[in-house]
Amino acid sequence: MEVLVQCGAGLTLLWSPPDHMYLYQHILATLQCRDLLRATLFPETVPPLAPETPGATSEREGQPPETSPSKRLLNLTLEVSTAKLTAFVAEDKFITLAAESVSLSRHGGSLQAYCPELAAGFDGNSIFNFKEVEVQLLPELEEMILHRNPLPVLQTLRNRVWLLSFGSVSVEFPYQYDFSQTLDEAVGVQKWLKGLHRGGTHAQASPGPAPLPPDLLLKVQHFSWVFLDDIFEVKLRDNYELMKDESKESAKRLQLLDAKVAALRKQHGELLPARKIEELYASLEHKNIEIYIQRSRRLYGNTPMRRALLTWSLAGLELVALADASFHGPERVIEQVRELDPGSPFPAEGVDHVIQWCRMLKCSVKTFLVRIRDYPRYLFEIRDWRLIGRLVGTEQSGQPCSRRRQILHLGLPWGNVVVERNMPPLKFYHDFHSEIFQYTVVWGPCWDPAWTLIGQSVDLLTKPSADPSPPLPWWDKSRLLFHGDWHMDVEQANLHQLATEDPYNTTENMHWEWSHLSFHWKPGQFVFKGDLDVNVRTASKYDDCCFLHLPDLCMTLDLQWLCHGNPHDHHGVTLRAPEFLPEVPLGQLHDSYRAFRSENLNLSIKMDLTQHSGTISQPRILLYSSTLRWMQNFWATWTSVTRPICRGKLFNNLKPGKKKLGQHYKQLSFTALFPQLQVHYWASFAQQRGIQIECSQGHVFTRGTQRLIPQAGTVMRRLISDWSVTQMVSDLSQVTVHLMASPTEESADHCLDPLVTKTHLLSLSSLTYQRHSNRTAEEELSTRVGDPAFHTHQLHLVDLRASWTTTNRDIAFGLYDGYKKAAVLKRNLSTEALKGLKIDPQMPAKKPKQCVPTSASAPPPVSSPSFSGQPDKGSSGGAYMLQKLIEETDKFVVFTEDESGVSDQLCGIAACQTDDIYNRNCLIELVNCQMVLRGAETEGCVIVSAAKAQLLQCQHHPAWYGDTLKQKTSWTCLLDGMQYFATTESSPTEQDGRQLWLEVKNIEEHRQRSLDSVQELMESGQAVGGMVTTTTDWNQPAEAQQAQQVQRIISRCNCRMYYISYSHDIDPELATQIKPPEVHEKQEKEDLLKKHEGAVDTFTLIHHELEISTNPAQYAMILDIVNNLLLHVEPKRKEHSEKKQRVRFQLEISSNPEEQRSSILHLQEAVRQHVAQIRQLEKQMYSIMKSLQDDSKNENLLDLNQKLQLQLNQEKANLQLESEELNILIRCFKDFQLQQANKMELRKQQEDVSVVRRTEFYFAQARWRLTEEDGQLGIAELELQRFLYSKVNKSDDTAEHLLELGWFTMNNLLPNAVYKAILRPQSSCQSGRQLALRLFSKVRPPVGGISVKEHFEVNVVPLTIQLTHQFFHRIMGFFFPGRSVEDDEVGDEEDKSKLVTTGIPVVKPRQLIATDDAAALGPGKGVAQGLNRSSGVRRSFRKAPEHPVDDIDKMKERAAMNNSFIYIKIPQVPLCVSYKGEKNSVDWGDLNLVLPCLEYHNNTWTWLDFAMAVKRDSRKALVAQVIKEKLRLKPATGSEVRGKLETKSDLNMQQQEEEEKARLLIGLSAGNKNPGKKSIFGRRK
Repeated sequence: MEVLVQCGAGLTLLWSPPDHMYLYQHILATLQCRDLLRATLFPETVPPLAPETPGATSEREGQPPETSPSKRLLNLTLEVSTAKLTAFVAEDKFITLAAESVSLSRHGGSLQAYCPELAAGFDGNSIFNFKEVEVQLLPELEEMILHRNPLPVLQTLRNRVWLLSFGSVSVEFPYQYDFSQTLDEAVGVQKWLKGLHRGGTHAQASPGPAPLPPDLLLKVQHFSWVFLDDIFEVKLRDNYELMKDESKESAKRLQLLDAKVAALRKQHGELLPARKIEELYASLEHKNIEIYIQRSRRLYGNTPMRRALLTWSLAGLELVALADASFHGPERVIEQVRELDPGSPFPAEGVDHVIQWCRMLKCSVKTFLVRIRDYPRYLFEIRDWRLIGRLVGTEQSGQPCSRRRQILHLGLPWGNVVVERNMPPLKFYHDFHSEIFQYTVVWGPCWDPAWTLIGQSVDLLTKPSADPSPPLPWWDKSRLLFHGDWHMDVEQANLHQLATEDPYNTTENMHWEWSHLSFHWKPGQFVFKGDLDVNVRTASKYDDCCFLHLPDLCMTLDLQWLCHGNPHDHHGVTLRAPEFLPEVPLGQLHDSYRAFRSENLNLSIKMDLTQHSGTISQPRILLYSSTLRWMQNFWATWTSVTRPICRGKLFNNLKPGKKKLGQHYKQLSFTALFPQLQVHYWASFAQQRGIQIECSQGHVFTRGTQRLIPQAGTVMRRLISDWSVTQMVSDLSQVTVHLMASPTEESADHCLDPLVTKTHLLSLSSLTYQRHSNRTAEEELSTRVGDPAFHTHQLHLVDLRASWTTTNRDIAFGLYDGYKKAAVLKRNLSTEALKGLKIDPQMPAKKPKQCVPTSASAPPPVSSPSFSGQPDKGSSGGAYMLQKLIEETDKFVVFTEDESGVSDQLCGIAACQTDDIYNRNCLIELVNCQMVLRGAETEGCVIVSAAKAQLLQCQHHPAWYGDTLKQKTSWTCLLDGMQYFATTESSPTEQDGRQLWLEVKNIEEHRQRSLDSVQELMESGQAVGGMVTTTTDWNQPAEAQQAQQVQRIISRCNCRMYYISYSHDIDPELATQIKPPEVHEKQEKEDLLKKHEGAVDTFTLIHHELEISTNPAQYAMILDIVNNLLLHVEPKRKEHSEKKQRVRFQLEISSNPEEQRSSILHLQEAVRQHVAQIRQLEKQMYSIMKSLQDDSKNENLLDLNQKLQLQLNQEKANLQLESEELNILIRCFKDFQLQQANKMELRKQQEDVSVVRRTEFYFAQARWRLTEEDGQLGIAELELQRFLYSKVNKSDDTAEHLLELGWFTMNNLLPNAVYKAILRPQSSCQSGRQLALRLFSKVRPPVGGISVKEHFEVNVVPLTIQLTHQFFHRIMGFFFPGRSVEDDEVGDEEDKSKLVTTGIPVVKPRQLIATDDAAALGPGKGVAQGLNRSSGVRRSFRKAPEHPVDDIDKMKERAAMNNSFIYIKIPQVPLCVSYKGEKNSVDWGDLNLVLPCLEYHNNTWTWLDFAMAVKRDSRKALVAQVIKEKLRLKPATGSEVRGKLETKSDLNMQQQEEEEKARLLIGLSAGNKNPGKKSIFGRRK
């Protein structure tokens, strides 16, 4: 039987629930009337099924092809030209379905339908559009059988198939259209119809097994999903682009008009009226307005307006959903749920489901694209995506309290109908495996505003739950709805993190690039496996910088959700309708998700690089200084605060703001495991100077916690996120650090020079770092009592080997200089550069009031636990030195004012040993460390080693010092088992430039030796002067190598260093616990540490005992290292200091220094323009380089690139010059104004002068042995005891220097020496409170660049000098090798200044210190450094000036040469002199001389002038004493030989002998021929 239905005209159908009820009631009444007639006419044939007739009728209506076997043979063909169905689901909400040329045919068991165009609209908006729609229902399909065959888990071989094919599917949602309201009403109507028509048959159909549903094959050629944007936003953006373009065009027009006006003026001259020119410019302005209006009206004439906010498009979509008997039915579906979600506890009583289905899915997509607005980058870009796996969907049958009621208005006579709606959501369980060729994700904070609008559009698609609980955030909602595993194999995965605030920028981003990525998503865990490269993409020559290369990386992200209940128990979530809410305590809100909702998230990231897949590739990190600066901007961009978008009353959006995932973290832990690692840091391409770090197996673990702090005030503000590191553990082995430099300049192809030189900086066997969380006060108190070894930071280094050479020095200084210049440029260009410089003379800077009298001679005594100044008994001469220290004498000249010992005067020890520590912050331990030092002018090296070193930092409780609350921080450095070694040859042979290292057995601590054992005392292995074998390879013993020997020049000794600093920055939590200062009645009994003078920054260095032995080559090597390595000053720094002095002098002589402010502002603007020009040139070069990649032989591009490179280099040079000038101007300007402010304050409050810094050096005992070239035969031995040097800086820029020496001797070690003691005090008393030498100097701030010495005093005990000619020659040969003692002395003043000021020519490089600025030179320099400065200034006259010498330069140099001595005092010094000359000379014995007492007042001298004055006055007094002693010491037998001595020649000979003796002693002869002898006196300061 065939039925053909054709409708040529349009078919329009209107439907609504009341209409349906009318139709339904009439049909029902008709059927009842029919049944009544049949029962009346034929009572015996009517079956008793009349009440179920409506249900059967509706069933036949619902499925007409399956009602009876007779209808299966019916062939139906339906053709409609146009059809339109409008269904009103509510009074004002309707759904429209429109179709064109619909054809439907049914033949047997197959169904076919085709429609070229189908549209579905909601409330008059065309939402869904389908083209080329083809629907088929087939008994079987060969293609589906081919899909089933590769899946052995499927039991059903054949099944019916629904085939849906679409040419294109487009979904388009208007802006702010509430789609969810209409959809919810439509679903309610569908539920009502289902209950109306299937209410009677459901109970009968449920007991029988349901038939297997058909398979589904969906094919879509093109799919698009669009959210439309706000028209106002679109027009605003287009108008902005138009205005930006029109401004450029108007500028071009103005330029053309200017050129024409200039030509007219050149042609007509003064005849051209000015009014005409004004009219031309006015007409141009009017024309610009007209053109802008015309362009605005034609804006959308040619190109349509952009409409899309979000566009999601798919191409080549093919979806296969296979049903199978193995997972069909409620029981089998629950089994699949249990298998796919094993981690969630399943209810013991089971679960009833309203919806339950399971399908095997196979899906393939050619392209998957998601784009936001018209941004140039896709949000998601997926190509060639294939997916296979199981998908289960279930919806739990809600309890009565989990059913909401929806009212359907049917009108009279039916009234309102209540439809019950199930509230539990539809959940999905999956097990997917997918393969993707390319997966790209792009995101940045600049897209966040658009993403906020997208989120608002998505919220309008689904109606929020009727449960009044707060909505779940997206991470909890995903945990509730999605369960199972997802595997992805991605050939190429990319993540681009945008680094700018411009969403249209495509060049600035951080690119995470995965190769061969295997991704596994499990509940609470993400696993990434593959090769990861992290690149920095920027529009400059540093583009494509792969700063992180991690091969064979396995990265695991573990998510621990912190919930009130089980985070995996999603079955226990029970939603409640508003009318079934339970009672909750007052003040709380009902929350159905309370047990499931996560309060916080703990994230654990583990990066494991130890799982090799075959070939081992080394992980690398490559950094440039520009890369680090770029990352700072990147971090600032990503941590910026997002603005609220379309929220508030104006936008009718009063929903609370959604919480960010970044604020949900409570704890974050990171673990990294790597077998080896290489880190490169380069300062720049141009300089090619950098650092390389290599290490073997390593492990890094860190954990941080986040705390959200509410902001104060009544205004609602975002919470402040505060991250703190609570624990960190790092273990690294075999770490090596090299410095790298390349002599070549930047290459044309922007590649690093492969022939880069590498020099060793440091290496170590193992590094261990631990960081612990800060503890509470109670825990810290118990820790301090029980375990004093606990520290927040602990660093343990084993076998540290460091080398410091001139090459390392130059590279390190270059790296630091580049870093400093960048930091200075950033600081000087900031808006804070000139803030805070307005000095009000009426409001001086606040300073704490102090009224503590200061001592002018020595630091005040501090009551503290005194340390033992005795030497260690383990030294070879310990017993002898101890016996000498306890001897007593009573004839010292110099006395101290303090009764306590020298050790008790050290404030650094007392301040570090207080018991007010609340945090032991840092502990650095070094075991068996050594450092190699190489000079620039001498061969060989010095090795410094220590068996054990500790550096401790402690933070003390804040306390009141005077009337100021300060917090104290103390550093303590303990060095045990220190030794110094040096090569013995003057030109040692090097093996391939490799370093010399000590073996561990020569560094590590040895047992305590006994003084009674002669063998151990004489053992060269530990004594000073002993030889030790070195090694060049740390991993091999010395016996296996041809290594040379080094000599121990300083035996094992200990060193202690203390540094205390005070800060006004106090932790607010600690400040609340501090009580206000108490007022004591007896202030003199207060601890000095609690007074303000005690709260000063202090540095203290202590050596208990030093045993030193050096030969001349080692001494020269040490001087070379000290001058060229430790005291080296860069030449550029010297030039910089000279420029700074020049500017400072200009400020001092300027009448109005505030005029410099405007010049600083102009210079800032010039530097900013240089920076902008450099960025512009880099972008142009970047575009050219991109073009050269396609056309590498383009000559024009190559020439242009070369020109831009030269221009860029010139701009960089200009930037450096002007940046340095700007820095000098700002620094000097600030210093000058602060000095002016201090002067104002000092004039008002003279009593506020206080100590601001104190420096102390103390040596208990030092013995220096001077040896011959072989390092064994001794020349002399110098012994010093109780050496103390202290420097005190005051708040008024004054300084006090104090040098004290308890005892000193110099012994002659030459064989057959007449005198053993060369130099010693006449008295042998060594009392702890008496001194042999004391030097005191008080320095004022410089005036006009001239250093002011307010008080200078030298005190020396009576000395005994016993000198031989042989010893003098040996000593001169030791200190001045290769210099003849008998040379004629030079007569010019410059060379005399050399001898007086330096004494030895080796210290020339030290004069570079003299180039510091005048303010730093004056107050803080001692005698020796001041003399060096004078010498350096004199030598500077020999060089040609680099710039023209003007008055300022002359003033600066003259001021640097001079010192203003207000008061100088040198008390008299008795001398007892003995001299043993050569064979034919006359000897002196016990010649008693007295150096007179010298006093000078108010003299402006150079150091040379001062030395000459002392020499002149001393010579006058000593000449008379020498002649007197000579006459008194004539022999008694002279009368017997008087006749032989009366000749003139004999008298001349005797006179020459006497002059020779005097010249050797004090250099009093004007014709002295021995410069070395004069230097003896010249070195007495």
